[in-house]
Amino acid sequence: MTTGYEPLNTLKPIGPDIWIADGPHISFYGLPFPTRMTVVRLDDGGLWVHSPIKPDDKLIAQINKIGPVRHLIGPNWIHYASLHDWKTRYPAALVWVAPGVEARAAKHNVPLTVDEHLIDTAPDAWAGQLDQMIVRGSKIHHEAVFYHAHSKTLILTDLIENFERRTLPWWMRILTKFARIQHPDGQMPIDMRQTFNGHREQLRKAVEQMIAWGPERVILAHGHWYQRDGVAELKRAFRFLF
Repeated sequence: MTTGYEPLNTLKPIGPDIWIADGPHISFYGLPFPTRMTVVRLDDGGLWVHSPIKPDDKLIAQINKIGPVRHLIGPNWIHYASLHDWKTRYPAALVWVAPGVEARAAKHNVPLTVDEHLIDTAPDAWAGQLDQMIVRGSKIHHEAVFYHAHSKTLILTDLIENFERRTLPWWMRILTKFARIQHPDGQMPIDMRQTFNGHREQLRKAVEQMIAWGPERVILAHGHWYQRDGVAELKRAFRFLF
């Protein structure tokens, strides 16, 4: 089954020192989700790999040409499945995870070695290059978001999903439309939105910070991502907060 984002497992440059790679589908509650990771080359030449997709030899060869892998990022509780495979290939790389990742992996008996925990401020390893924060307010979904100022790119995971009809079987077209995660009006999934009930002020403040960063691009893990007009897309996708 094609994803609509071929070629897969291929580094695609999108700005200075930043790439994406689209991966194969992963099953999430029986639904085929396309996958996408982001790679940033830091000032020291090391690579920062966000939400790594399932690795293969083709992708690893391309990665090795642009720098050594030093940081592997698990940005939320449902984006950790391939961290172990990457840590096996790059044992010197540090695995950084958002709140909830360790517990989820343990619950599902997924092997995971955690070296560091993501917090609201960037560590010395990428301070001044990537800004970050943990989006709080949800009962279960605590996502780390990042802003790469050099390329004016905001890196999200699941806070916005934006599936394209052309890539979907007919039944997923119905589901994604109902869940408000279909391009061109992809938003936060309805079920995730409900987990912020009673604490939407925290979510609103986080979105205001994302807007204040002034991103030109917004990368998403699932579906069509935004190559331009990033601030406008954030205001559109999170209009329910304002």
